[in-house]
Amino acid sequence: PMSPAVRRIVGEYDIDPARIEGSGPKGRITKVDALAEVEAGAAPTPERIPEPAPQAIPASPAPAAASKPAPAAADDPAPALATAPPPAESATPASPSPTSAASEERSGERNERREPMSRLRRRVAERLIDAQRNAAILTTFNEIDMSGILALRSRYKERFEERHGTRLGFMSFFAKAAVMALERFPAVNARIEDNDIVYHDYCDIGIAVSSPRGLVVPILRNVERMSFAGIESAITEFGKRAGDGSLSIEDMSGGTFTISNGGIFGSLMSTPILNPPQSGILGMHKIMERAMVVDGQIVARPMMYIALSYDHRIIDGREAVQFLVCVKEAIEDPSRLLLNA
Repeated sequence: PMSPAVRRIVGEYDIDPARIEGSGPKGRITKVDALAEVEAGAAPTPERIPEPAPQAIPASPAPAAASKPAPAAADDPAPALATAPPPAESATPASPSPTSAASEERSGERNERREPMSRLRRRVAERLIDAQRNAAILTTFNEIDMSGILALRSRYKERFEERHGTRLGFMSFFAKAAVMALERFPAVNARIEDNDIVYHDYCDIGIAVSSPRGLVVPILRNVERMSFAGIESAITEFGKRAGDGSLSIEDMSGGTFTISNGGIFGSLMSTPILNPPQSGILGMHKIMERAMVVDGQIVARPMMYIALSYDHRIIDGREAVQFLVCVKEAIEDPSRLLLNA
């Protein structure tokens, strides 16, 4: 018999248990065996499909008035020069062969490449479709004046790096602000299971990280207990492991909420998609200076749009809007994060 954890992995990734060689007592399949089988499901070598070779275009017959046959031009002919006509017995000058012109035009080889999806990619695709089909996804937006965070980072970033050995980025501020908002609005940190709503008293936040294989979402666990330095160090480590492909399935399993930063790719605004069974995802975006009215004066401010996609089945619009306002206020006044105010 398989343990509940093994049954969950086998079912989630559509694995035939007969293919797994168990390393437990009496050949029993362990969780490590199941995870190893998931990670071993690489895609086969891509198949290259050449396009059919170009075919020659038959030449059109020359006009009957010419004394000798000549092929028609491949492109639109240029207008004739205003000169005296040649003697009747002379032949019409030959134009370039349509066959050679077509060959020159299509000489570049064009190919298609068919690449089967890996088991992991297929599962991700299925889950995203399930999220669209099974959740009532809405997105609400707000904007943040990033002046306070930028000034704080500029003042302390060198001292922070010297003391903690890691850079002070934006993600730690947003992770802490998200924790504050999740604790005030627990439905955003919950999930639906059958006919029940399951609430969590912890914040396991997925952080979207770019890798050569695409976007991966490792999980920061118990973020409510982590320091700014701990968050930044963990994100840096996740980035390195995503780059060398050493992230495990366990690193990316679970999570109660997700933060995605499309701003590093230049995204100004987006509607992030839920990562089921989670009920909320926060989208960060590019910081841009924009004209804002402050105390009756038009001034330039570094602004960022933020987005919250949420499952409307368990999160009301009022809660979603107030959640984003809570994040906005914490980022615009970072002292709130220290005082939890």
